[in-house]
Amino acid sequence: MYALVESGSITSFPKGNRGIKIGDYNYPPAVFTLWSESERNAIGVYTVEIDNTNKKDEAWYINTDISYAFGSGKVTGTYGTATAKAHADTKWTQKEIDDGEAPSGADTNTVKNEGLKTVLIRNIKKQAEGILNQTDWYVTRKTEKSTAIPSAITTHRDAVRTKQASMCTAITDASDTPALETLYTVVNTADEGDDPVYARPIGVIPTLD
Repeated sequence: MYALVESGSITSFPKGNRGIKIGDYNYPPAVFTLWSESERNAIGVYTVEIDNTNKKDEAWYINTDISYAFGSGKVTGTYGTATAKAHADTKWTQKEIDDGEAPSGADTNTVKNEGLKTVLIRNIKKQAEGILNQTDWYVTRKTEKSTAIPSAITTHRDAVRTKQASMCTAITDASDTPALETLYTVVNTADEGDDPVYARPIGVIPTLD
């Protein structure tokens, strides 16, 4: 990405795939492919340097648009302070209901926007359901044919339900969005000196080997 700087201010962002007119001069596309950075700078064209210091994981945060500025001989694009996504559901207020902004039949217990907790818990339950579906046929066979379910399958299905419950509890108990992010951040869980073991604190739902 390039920026054109004129009289100390950014005036445009050339595409870099075509020529560019600066003042009375027309420059060929080679400006962006064959010229050195210093040569481009001499005519006011700069490669934009993006500063990702404030950028956060978009699964958990809403990042700002990038702001561009020229200074110290370079053009920099920076993010503002990211806003954490809501971790809890928001509900319709009585005023919104009275003003007719809420859907018909809504009350102050009706969810307006789902928070991260609701979405994450739903995803975990769907994942657990999908894993259990893989062995549901054992249950069906037991019902129809009275064939015993192998103990390993019963143990596995119980483990899936137990892990689902503990993961949902961990999400429910998280105090805010950063706490939720921590649950899902993969870290080295090995003791010092041991070979690295990477896992996320919330864990994963077990699957059959």
